[in-house]
Formats: sequence, C-alpha cells, structure tokens
Amino acid sequence: MKALKGLAISLSVVLATFVGTVQADEVRVPISEQGSGAGIETPKSGITQASVEQKFGSPQAIHGPVGDPPITKWVYSGFTVYFEYDRVIHTVIHHQ
Repeated sequence: MKALKGLAISLSVVLATFVGTVQADEVRVPISEQGSGAGIETPKSGITQASVEQKFGSPQAIHGPVGDPPITKWVYSGFTVYFEYDRVIHTVIHHQ
C-alpha cells in the first residue's frame, strides 16, 4: 500500500512538471478581419462559370467534376472557386 501511495505521489509530481512546461501561442484575429481576404475580390455564390471566367480570367487549374451533384474546383492565384453544375457554391481565399 505504501508503494502504491509513493507511486501515485511520484506520478503526480511528474504530471505536474510536464503540464507546467507545455506552452502554446494564441493567434487572435479580430472578427472584422476574419474571412476578409485582405480586400481580394472573389466570385459571389450563384454566378455562372462563364461569368467567373469573364471577370477573373481562365483559372490556373481545373479539378473535376466529381460526384453527384457534380462539383468542380477552379484554382486561381489568390482563391479557389467551387461550382455545383455551373454555379458558384463557395469561394475559399488562400492562406498567405
């Protein structure tokens, strides 16, 4: 019993030491800046592939269509556009 009590105390000291040395950085992004893309203009949901290409030019890469409904991904230098059939469903700004 004494051995178990000593082991429990030793384990507690080791855990306290370990936990006390863990550190992490916290990144705070003001709500007004979240998802802002630093002023990058992107296609709006609902517009057609033809409209996107007319306004933003040809994409650097095209992936798809994949699945049902068919989802296609167009990659530009600052963002990626996702289409369902030929309509924009989402745009993701690339992390810089």
